[in-house]
Amino acid sequence: MMDLTYGGLAVGMLLMLIPFYFLWRFRTGLLQSAVWGTVRMTVQLLLIGVYLRFLFRWDNAWVNVLWMVVMACVASHTAVSRTPLRRGVLFVPLLVGFLSALLPISLYFLGFVMRAEDLFAARFFIPVSGVLFGNMLTVNIMAVNVYYGDLRREQPLYYYLLGNGATRFEATLPFLRSAVIKSFSPCIANMAVLGIVSFPGTMIGQILGGAMPEVAIKYQLMISVITVVASMLSLVVTIYLSSQRTFDEFGRLKQVFREERNDA
Repeated sequence: MMDLTYGGLAVGMLLMLIPFYFLWRFRTGLLQSAVWGTVRMTVQLLLIGVYLRFLFRWDNAWVNVLWMVVMACVASHTAVSRTPLRRGVLFVPLLVGFLSALLPISLYFLGFVMRAEDLFAARFFIPVSGVLFGNMLTVNIMAVNVYYGDLRREQPLYYYLLGNGATRFEATLPFLRSAVIKSFSPCIANMAVLGIVSFPGTMIGQILGGAMPEVAIKYQLMISVITVVASMLSLVVTIYLSSQRTFDEFGRLKQVFREERNDA
């Protein structure tokens, strides 16, 4: 497999000067954030590369599962910080949503599709978990923001539906439908043009690493499938569990938004 030298990596990173220039030239105010984001991404990936090398050599199932739980906690923390809900309301639903979707989908893929001998082997379990977390995080952040943002803005409609005999599920269904549509539309659009308009990074990485194109395509096809399935499952669990904390027994929306907290 062809390796990428650190010298080649440094030369490649110089390409970032192009977007940096235009961010500065157009006075977007994003230059500092873009530079910091690039530096942070580079440092984090290099450090995690060193860590994963030892994790792969150790290859202990319990350690791998613990690492997956740590990833779920970090993903939940990141998602909460990008939504208007309080941490105490949303963190646990997100964490449970991530784990309840990741474990069955990743194990199904590794056991029944890949037929791996060791389902918790570091070289299989951790990369698959990372791919799923990345997609679940994006979908959940967008869906939670849309769902609770619309619900907060359209409370009169919600209470009108409740007052006319609708159950809480029926009254919140328009907001849930909007959240699902807006969070999954990009996923569906990307799936529709995969292989014709765009080549995904996972497939390109495998081909550049030496895998045959047909092998890379089969893996990419299954990666696309399991990311959509895991994202949908995690979203359903997150919305369901968070709803148990955001509504009272009469179906009224509680003061769950950060800016509503009086004891801040």
